[in-house]
Amino acid sequence: MQDTNGGPVTLSIEYPQRLSRGHLLLKAFLGWLYAGIPHGIILTFYGILVAIISLISAVAILFTGRYPEWLFNIAHGYHCWSLRLNAYLSLMTDRYPPFSGRHGPDHPVLLYIDYPQSMSRGHLLLKFFLGWIYAGIPHGIALFLYGIAVSVVWVIGFFVILFTGRYPEGMFRFVEAYFRWEMRLSVYLGFMSDRYPPFHGRA
Repeated sequence: MQDTNGGPVTLSIEYPQRLSRGHLLLKAFLGWLYAGIPHGIILTFYGILVAIISLISAVAILFTGRYPEWLFNIAHGYHCWSLRLNAYLSLMTDRYPPFSGRHGPDHPVLLYIDYPQSMSRGHLLLKFFLGWIYAGIPHGIALFLYGIAVSVVWVIGFFVILFTGRYPEGMFRFVEAYFRWEMRLSVYLGFMSDRYPPFHGRA
């Protein structure tokens, strides 16, 4: 799926024609143990690293107008890894997330963030000092309400998969759009893009 808004984030989750009921029960009741804890511990430290990288890159952008590409790739890997874990625990795939953020076209969860060749210093300062006001708060409120709806969809989806082995595609795309919206905001506030995120998660 390409972002028809011309934004830097391309996020797609392959729709599964069938999902395992046994795997569903395993994820729902023990997913936090065998996936959430090991991945969560690593991603916590990885997230701290990415926060440090964001600050270092902000300084680099201020002086050079560029986000160092090798640091960008590290942050990109974090977002990809996190997305795959969230998709797995959200019942959208039976594919256990790898302990890596590397690209893999064979994985059903794909995330690509375009590397910006140049970035605005003025925009950087605006995001650094006021981004939480004009982006974090309005998008945060909208995503909080959206997240409540996603939680309801998760519960309904669980029972539908349990009885039919299928995740209703409309509900699946509703959750996918939530992840896309959230990712666009994270990329913007993480200084990885100057493109203000739209108030929707459509592709």
